[in-house]
Amino acid sequence: MSSKKAIICVDDEKIVLETLQRQLINAFGKDFAYEMAEDVNEAWEVIVDLADEGYDIVLVISDWLMPGTKGDKFLVDLHKEYPTTVKILLTGQADEEAIRNAFDNANLLAYMQKPWNQAQLIESIAKAFNSRN
Repeated sequence: MSSKKAIICVDDEKIVLETLQRQLINAFGKDFAYEMAEDVNEAWEVIVDLADEGYDIVLVISDWLMPGTKGDKFLVDLHKEYPTTVKILLTGQADEEAIRNAFDNANLLAYMQKPWNQAQLIESIAKAFNSRN
């Protein structure tokens, strides 16, 4: 396994990405590369670039309602390529079918509503990381 690890956040709202990045860095420090993407296409570009550079994509946090591809479909597709990546759906609006799809087909760790509880988010991620090691 690579010693270089990356966390990717995908959301079409810059303020959400900035907030997530700040919270994740405060919680996990310099152990990870933190990448932000404003849509699924950009996320895939980042993922491919990081994988090419030898990074282990350890976590992806994705919004559901974004232009183009919905978050549940993105996470299901991601799971096919990166089954060990921890996946979290963070959204203000997702239908139950989409949430069920992500849990059933993307091995979703958690679904959290916006605005999210920072402590709950960080605790869920830390538990997932500990279970991977």
